[in-house]
Amino acid sequence: MTETTQSPGDISLSCRGLVKTYDQGPAPVTVLRGVELTLKRGERLAIVGSSGSGKSTLLNLMGGLDVPTEGEVTLLGHKFSAVDDNLRGQLRNQHLGFVYQFHHLLGEFTALENVALPQMIAGVSKKLAKEKAAHWLEQVGLAPRRAHKPSELSGGERQRVAIARALVNQPACVLMDEPTGNLDRHTAHAIQDLLRELSEKLATSFVIVTHDEQLAEAMDRTLLLQDGLLLEQQG
Repeated sequence: MTETTQSPGDISLSCRGLVKTYDQGPAPVTVLRGVELTLKRGERLAIVGSSGSGKSTLLNLMGGLDVPTEGEVTLLGHKFSAVDDNLRGQLRNQHLGFVYQFHHLLGEFTALENVALPQMIAGVSKKLAKEKAAHWLEQVGLAPRRAHKPSELSGGERQRVAIARALVNQPACVLMDEPTGNLDRHTAHAIQDLLRELSEKLATSFVIVTHDEQLAEAMDRTLLLQDGLLLEQQG
């Protein structure tokens, strides 16, 4: 069971009866079969499972980037199905952060400018957005690299910039898809330590889809996605 009894104010994100079926091809394929999840504020959760089990699909549903065939995702009390595309986009930008295996930084922008983008999209002035971006680059240990473009940064540094960008709006939840997948072990450990440090400072929840067993073990809780359902990982 993944259900816990929490007051609404203790919950950052929840999934209820999530089903996702793809109709492409000769026959429908159901990837998720009724996923249930309650994510507490400040909780660090790892989701593991075999390749093709639907982990990235689930993350996209949790982030409002895709729509479930059945079921509901609720972010800070807001049901994604009950809001229009415009408000859903505002909720994503304000209350969610995203970090992917490939950092998706804009190559023509500096680290500072990349981190400032979510603030500017939210309507914050350029000056204040850059001040907040500088703060978060300092938090992830990259203040001296703020004027560098992604091509001038190492893989670990790029991922730190991506984490700073995900945190600049101080979201309720950060969704991460294989954040250490392209990093060497030493750099992956550094990112793991950084996530732990940030989670202790913030009330932000982290959901991390990963094949990295050490990263999963460092989280508060690990769930296994198997046969379309989330199960408590024993061990």
